[in-house]
Amino acid sequence: MNSRERDYELLQRIIGYCNEIAEARQFFGGYEVFESNSIYRNAVALCILQIGELSGYLSDDLKEVYKDVPWRNIKDMRNMVAHRYGTMSTTILWETITEDVPVLRNYCMGILQSF
Repeated sequence: MNSRERDYELLQRIIGYCNEIAEARQFFGGYEVFESNSIYRNAVALCILQIGELSGYLSDDLKEVYKDVPWRNIKDMRNMVAHRYGTMSTTILWETITEDVPVLRNYCMGILQSF
């Protein structure tokens, strides 16, 4: 598999995790439930972790072409979830899944359309 094919597959998987976060939000509800329900938080945290992990495998060429995506921040968020989950701000995680993830999903969809 060449890097272009690998990038395509990785972007599809990232979009899949973004979709799972959207489904979790639809299933569980708003911030009040998110704040009080560890199952909800754990479900989306796992998706954030996977998105960050997958983004690390994207080719440098793709990241260079699509510099507008904050690839480093995505990986940093993954690291925060993985290493500081017990002390991570619920507000920051909520803002990530409500503001950043939908934008990332749309951006990745656009990249796939350009392939």
